[in-house]
Amino acid sequence: MILPPERLSRFARHIILPEVGGAGQLALAQAHVVLVGCGGIGSPALQYLAAAGIGRFTLIDDDVVEDSNLQRQTIFSTADLGKSKAQAAADWVKRFDPALSVTVHQARITAENAATLIGQPTLVLDGCDNFATRLAVSDACVALGTALTSAAVGRFQGQIANFAGHLPGQPCYRCYVGDAFDAQDCDTCAADGVLGAFVGMVGTFAAMHAIRIVMAQAGASFDGTGLGDPQWGKLMLLDGLAPALRPISLVKDPACKGCSG
Repeated sequence: MILPPERLSRFARHIILPEVGGAGQLALAQAHVVLVGCGGIGSPALQYLAAAGIGRFTLIDDDVVEDSNLQRQTIFSTADLGKSKAQAAADWVKRFDPALSVTVHQARITAENAATLIGQPTLVLDGCDNFATRLAVSDACVALGTALTSAAVGRFQGQIANFAGHLPGQPCYRCYVGDAFDAQDCDTCAADGVLGAFVGMVGTFAAMHAIRIVMAQAGASFDGTGLGDPQWGKLMLLDGLAPALRPISLVKDPACKGCSG
């Protein structure tokens, strides 16, 4: 695959970066990202991944756009109220860059359908709003051998991490949170309020982490340091009030039913 001249011009600021270059931009163009949740985290993540030139997206969300979403879900407008979030997000992508491919699943991910909906992408970026879905996505990623970028927000704390539980010695998301949140009574997070700009910080951080995975998987052009370091199993705690960033190294749970069976 060779990038045509108009794409070279569009991504010129990427290509002149030694950490990206032509090989890295080509890897982005060939990448397939599955985005679970097109809301507060998924919205800015999608914007910056599309702007980076990710060639193919699969968008999964069963929700519709409401007026309370517009405070932080930046790809939607009042004209989208009542529409499927996944479809409205896909429409945004096609307006922004018609060269990108988008598939839409207006569905809720469950343990039963996760693997089918996800397929075989380069990576999954999960920005959904409940633990049961997150665990179903994590388990499916392990089974499919797919990398996972997970991002979440609670008031002024953001949590972002890249997981590769299918790799020897690497933890999965279930290693981090355990099994308790599989229960239906733990299906949704408490609504404590959130600042739109902070959700945007977490979403763009997640996009950057997803790009790390693409760069790392691009091959010999990257040496596993800097942008080419996927930082598997390293949880980034983002404090939006201080502000501050604290990394925590997670360990694989030898009894984890998601990745150690």
